Amino acid sequence: MPTPRLTVRTLPVADPGPLLQLLPDDSPLAWVRGNEGLVGWGRATSVGVSGRSRFVDAEAWWTALVGAAEVEDDVRLPGSGLVCFGSFAFDGDRAESVLVVPSVVVGQRDGVWWVTTVDGADGDVRAFATGTPVTPVGLTLTDDVPDGAAWTAIVAEGVARITAGEVSKVVLARAVVAQALEPVDLRWPLQALFRDYPSCWTFAVEGLVGATPEMLVRLRDGIATSRVLAGTLRRSGDANEDLRRGGMLPRSIKDVEEHGYAVGSVADALAPLVTSIDVPSAPFVLELPNVMHLATDVRAAVRRGTSSLSLAAALHPSAAVCGTPRAAALAVITELEGMERGRYSGPVGWTGASGDGEWGIALRCAQADPADPSRLRLFAGGGIVAGSKPHDELAETVSKLMPMTAALTVNA
Repeated sequence: MPTPRLTVRTLPVADPGPLLQLLPDDSPLAWVRGNEGLVGWGRATSVGVSGRSRFVDAEAWWTALVGAAEVEDDVRLPGSGLVCFGSFAFDGDRAESVLVVPSVVVGQRDGVWWVTTVDGADGDVRAFATGTPVTPVGLTLTDDVPDGAAWTAIVAEGVARITAGEVSKVVLARAVVAQALEPVDLRWPLQALFRDYPSCWTFAVEGLVGATPEMLVRLRDGIATSRVLAGTLRRSGDANEDLRRGGMLPRSIKDVEEHGYAVGSVADALAPLVTSIDVPSAPFVLELPNVMHLATDVRAAVRRGTSSLSLAAALHPSAAVCGTPRAAALAVITELEGMERGRYSGPVGWTGASGDGEWGIALRCAQADPADPSRLRLFAGGGIVAGSKPHDELAETVSKLMPMTAALTVNA
């Protein structure tokens, strides 16, 4: 198929209001944190990729598209000019990944607002918004297969594989099905997540919506940063108790071990693509409304010609969503997990024409069913190490599911 020759125009605009409130109810695209980010709608062009070469194929498509495009950019900030949103499958052999170039993108960064249009699309930033999002009607939540009881047995088997020396860590996930009586307006959970989790990156790409606390990689002006989260503590609801327990998290042997595997996997994956790397000697505690995580921000200077897509390809799947050693952990997941992750726990975000971009890990998320827009699958997982207790791990997934279940069921 010949590469389309897109005509792209970016202009500064006056503040049009909150980004997520500009979205239409049909196929919203979003990557927003705090007052900054990108939203998009319409489809100028897109591509689906699969298999183990999905990142290479996606970058080849994007490079050709950028090379053929005519771009006028009066803003010249990260996210202006030609951009695409993307969402990659956890396992490319089992699900399709997608890149989408919207017809219209509205962005804000460093106090500057802009609108990008492709091929003469209508640049009126409020022309497509269709009013207040509609609350989901008659929503019910049920365990997907395997259910919670069966999943604890899977976790126990994962611990047995670790004890036997097959892997050092494996991440196992499960899913919950949300069924409504009418099609779900995805702007509803997006706005709730944005409100309740302002420190996370709220995203929407091809029906996958969520708010991730984990930045797989950000590339800007030759500097890559990656936020690693592993080691989790559920909040108790009591501020004093949470303060006490949060102070204990960095001293938990199980959680520190799990976190160390994740940080090591990121540093090792980045090493061939960077000229220098800074890995802090100890993690900090990242506090979210529902949980606390051990967190480490890794920072590196990348080699010339390295793109955010190539960095995401090198980093995925990290020990935070797969385990270690990577190949052995992926084999255990395929054998034991008993469900299809799709694009859950894969990279999600955006890239620009320069190669700079931001790719988070699709966590705390739900995937709308393209065949039934009233149905979504919600996902959560946990890192399993030698000291893991199956029922504690199940309780951890309940905490991690809470952001999406609350976003779907609590009034805005």
